[in-house]
Amino acid sequence: MANSEGNKLWGGRFVGSTDPVMEKFNASIAYDQRMWEADLTGSKAYVKALLKASLVTQAEMEQILNGLNKVLEEWSKGEFKIKPGDEDIHTANERRLKELIGEAAGKLHTGRSRNDQVATDMRLWLRDGISSLKGLALQLIATMVERAAAEIEILCPGYTHMQRAQPIRWSHWILSHVTALSRDVERLEDIRKRVNVMPLGSGAIAGNPFDIDRELLRQELKFDSVSINSMDATGQRDFVAEFLFWGSMCLTHLSKMAEDLILYSTKEFSFITLSDAYRAVVFVCKSSTGSSLMPQKKNADSLELIRSKAGRVFGRCAGFLMTLKGLPSTYNKDLQVNQAKMEEALSPDMLATDLAYHLVRKGMPFRDAHGCAGKAVYIAESKNIRLSQLTVDDLQTISTLFDQDISSIWDYKKSVEQYSAPGGTAQNSITAQIQHFRTWLETQKLTP
Repeated sequence: MANSEGNKLWGGRFVGSTDPVMEKFNASIAYDQRMWEADLTGSKAYVKALLKASLVTQAEMEQILNGLNKVLEEWSKGEFKIKPGDEDIHTANERRLKELIGEAAGKLHTGRSRNDQVATDMRLWLRDGISSLKGLALQLIATMVERAAAEIEILCPGYTHMQRAQPIRWSHWILSHVTALSRDVERLEDIRKRVNVMPLGSGAIAGNPFDIDRELLRQELKFDSVSINSMDATGQRDFVAEFLFWGSMCLTHLSKMAEDLILYSTKEFSFITLSDAYRAVVFVCKSSTGSSLMPQKKNADSLELIRSKAGRVFGRCAGFLMTLKGLPSTYNKDLQVNQAKMEEALSPDMLATDLAYHLVRKGMPFRDAHGCAGKAVYIAESKNIRLSQLTVDDLQTISTLFDQDISSIWDYKKSVEQYSAPGGTAQNSITAQIQHFRTWLETQKLTP
């Protein structure tokens, strides 16, 4: 059975090649390649958890770690080559890892989904970004504070409604913007707490079935806590929206300050003079440009660009919220549950992943097992039968590791109970989540 999608992380179930237009439309590598370091960091931690769960050997772990370090070195030196078919950063890194170390690379993704992988990457990447932004904000605030101290004797008009109101110290104006920016720093620190929650080990939706030690992963990746619910962990992007809120507020403050400085630099005010290059005359690094027609002009272009970039950030925030609001939750009927109907909606094809896990437990690398499960789905569809109706003979045309014990996987309750890692959908994990929120409610002085 020809399968030209075999190199995809999801390719086993598909036959024929993807249309080039769809290939390009579907690819996110142009955007998410910036997360290359976060992706490799998460993978290095995950293979250590695979070792503890006895899903890779010590030798395989060392081989994978060495390969990941080589991939990291290529990215660091700007030598990593993105190839056609690298639809995202996860695909690109795993493809290169396999080129470097061979079949052992196929075990890295065992029990992991791109769903929890990308959520982890985004949190690691954003956490580093928050640290950088905090450092830059503090540097700006420190400069402004020192200018306020140095220019404390300067008096100027204070304005309300753009009319002269009362005399103030120039330092008072500077420190009014310092105060706003200090709140931005505090908000950024508060956001970091919610960014620094680890989703890795949540799988695609139900959790991780292989007894992965999420606490080990948390410590390796320096997260503050572990996500409480796997569906929420992989499906929500509140932390991204909250960061965009923060960016919008911070740019509002910078834009207001830029607008004041633009006005104060005009001939009508003549309160300040802008530098001719990047030498700061006030307290922010800014430059001036001239007019192509009028030789006397000295334009506050850098300040105008700060003001204009605020609009771009606001737009990104609004656009992202529109994306989020269009996503349905996992259940839409307001708290009305019909157990019989819900159980009727279960079907054997939903256990295709369990077919792959069955092979993994027999020693097959997950990446190969995923392909085998996809081929089983294809055969069932070709025969117009349910996945569970495939015979052992059918399955052995895919892999000889399939045998009579395959019948044990067609059990929905058993499937659910395998996701017993914290945050998963097994009964013990759900019970722990319920107790967690009962305790939380007590701290809020509410009753469930």
